[in-house]
Amino acid sequence: MDVLANFSAGLATVLQPETLMYCFIGVFLGTFIGVLPGVGSMAAIAMILPLSFYLEPTVAIVMIAGVYYGAEYGGSIASILMNIPGTPSSSITCIDGYPMARQGRAGVALFVTSIASFGGGMIGMIVMAVLSPSLARLALQFGPAEYFAVIFLGLIAASAVSNGGALRGIAMVVAGLMLSTVGIDLTTGDLRFTLGVPELRDGVHLVIVAMGLFGVGELITSIRANREGRGRQEIDYAKFYPSAREWRASWGPIWRGGLIGSFFGALPGTGQTVASAVGYAVEKKVSKNKDQFGKGAVEGVAVPESANNSATQTAFIPTLTLGVPGSASMAMVIGALMIHGITPGPRILTEHTELFWGLVASFLVGNVLLLILNIPLIGLWVRLLQIPYRLMYPAIIVLICIGVYSLNNNVFDIWMTLLFGVAGYLMRLYRFEPAPLLIGFVLGPMMEEQLRRALLLSRGDPMVFLERPISGGLLAISALILIYGLWVTLRPRRNITTDDTSIIQNNKPSSNTGASS
Repeated sequence: MDVLANFSAGLATVLQPETLMYCFIGVFLGTFIGVLPGVGSMAAIAMILPLSFYLEPTVAIVMIAGVYYGAEYGGSIASILMNIPGTPSSSITCIDGYPMARQGRAGVALFVTSIASFGGGMIGMIVMAVLSPSLARLALQFGPAEYFAVIFLGLIAASAVSNGGALRGIAMVVAGLMLSTVGIDLTTGDLRFTLGVPELRDGVHLVIVAMGLFGVGELITSIRANREGRGRQEIDYAKFYPSAREWRASWGPIWRGGLIGSFFGALPGTGQTVASAVGYAVEKKVSKNKDQFGKGAVEGVAVPESANNSATQTAFIPTLTLGVPGSASMAMVIGALMIHGITPGPRILTEHTELFWGLVASFLVGNVLLLILNIPLIGLWVRLLQIPYRLMYPAIIVLICIGVYSLNNNVFDIWMTLLFGVAGYLMRLYRFEPAPLLIGFVLGPMMEEQLRRALLLSRGDPMVFLERPISGGLLAISALILIYGLWVTLRPRRNITTDDTSIIQNNKPSSNTGASS
């Protein structure tokens, strides 16, 4: 009953005119930016973040969350119509969405996407409302050592599951931790790693890092891999609604995808892409229509979209209750909260009840707005994809520069953003994912603070992290994840080396052969 009462109070908060307006703005802009190929939810949040500084914390977080799941929905539109994922998690939707579009069923695919996204979002919202209070009560037992272990686990999970491999992921996390130390040390007041540049006394701003790595960096990558005009589809509105058979085939995948996405979304370091991939693989195993997967099966569109949006909602569980982001986008949410003077953690449910339950209720309102908004506007999104890239990307760059300049009215920030943009492009070029870097950058100050507190309470004894059961258990899990990630990364190299050695040995001329001849 407490959950229902708190949710009702949150719903009353989000239905206030100002909050409702910014929720609508968030989902609309998120969908708009998510439709653009190669931009993604991270760049969408980075571009909208400066606007949130001038809003109340609850309104700001509701808007940022709307941008987040709105962009995840928008990414599926480009996946279906152009076979170009708007977001990484939408790449699974391409497998069956694009074949449906080529069969003249683009409208059906987009309609199923809307329904599946709504269903998955609702499942994720319910899971978050039910599980978050229990997890927060458990986290209230944590001390500095436990918080350090939780943050360390989040960093290891983010690095170990990186697509570039565990070694590259760890390198990016370490780079982010080092970057977070730039500026004034809050404990001693000393300057650290400013290189004599006065503008770096206060450190590097989160918006600069995020817009550079994920805004400018993504744009440079997309321009280089420009596939303009590929696979654009026209929608036949006479074939817009699914048939009765397609309706029946969609409900099971929506439920299964929502449950799978809820589980993986709540795990730090996994996120929507893993949830969509696992959901698709499970559905392909259990479906009676498995032969049609990859050829335009409606189940192949419903399950990844449901899993994707469910994981988007439950990703807020560890972010808000433990202060550990499961993705770079969630790291941005933590950064936005800290800018407003709110520290994520178990006390957020008691000290900022209105914010937490207002955010949970906004998932219901935002997903309803997406459902109402996007079905009539599908034609608009299709026309948006007809805009030439040479006109689209300069406009986005201008918006990024305006947003960065508004932080401190300083041109130095724009140059820093462009520098991080080039760095982000080089990272992608050499298969170094920038997401672990951003997570390390956001969690670095919190990790350093908890480390100092724990060592201060233990009078410098580092065994405090192993002697306490919870922190010791979390560090043991971190070690296992790290070992597994390194094993998966290094195993292919050993196999290649072994295969090459056997090939060389097999190709050596045999002395017996020469003698017999």
